[in-house]
Amino acid sequence: MYAKVENNQIVKVNSSLASFNKAAPSWSAEQLAANGIHEVVYDHSNLKDERFYINAAESFDFANDTVTASHGSATGKALDDVNATDENGVELDPVVVISGVKSNEENKIKVQANSLLQSSDWYVVRHAETATEIPANISTYRTAVRTKANEIETAIDGAATIEAVEALFTYTTGADDVSSRPIGEWPTL
Repeated sequence: MYAKVENNQIVKVNSSLASFNKAAPSWSAEQLAANGIHEVVYDHSNLKDERFYINAAESFDFANDTVTASHGSATGKALDDVNATDENGVELDPVVVISGVKSNEENKIKVQANSLLQSSDWYVVRHAETATEIPANISTYRTAVRTKANEIETAIDGAATIEAVEALFTYTTGADDVSSRPIGEWPTL
């Protein structure tokens, strides 16, 4: 991303150098600077995970011969489901539910668990149709997946803040250089 600066004011921002001047892509850094064109430096310090936050709009600033793109403070998304309302604050009829972060994340866990179980579903179908026993390791795995899904959903449901929900999914590295997250990992077969 590049910005055109005139009289210490940003007048244009674009990802294409050619948008400023057709010859600009072939210019040296010195020629770009002489024409007031600066590469944008990104400051992502306020940018947060869009699963959990609504990020403020990007803004551009010019100071000390540097154009910086940054975001204002992010706002946490709603944790819980809410009923939609009209412009007067009256609930819609029929009721329209707007899913909160907890519901969204719990639904993603259900989808992940289903995906993990699909590869071994045929054992269950075969058992139902022919009474052929399901191998013990398959039964153990399927139980572990369902147990893990329930544990994760319980942890999500028990989180009191958006920061607490985000923390469940955030990997940290311990003193042993092992990365982990509070909800742990899915079982493997």
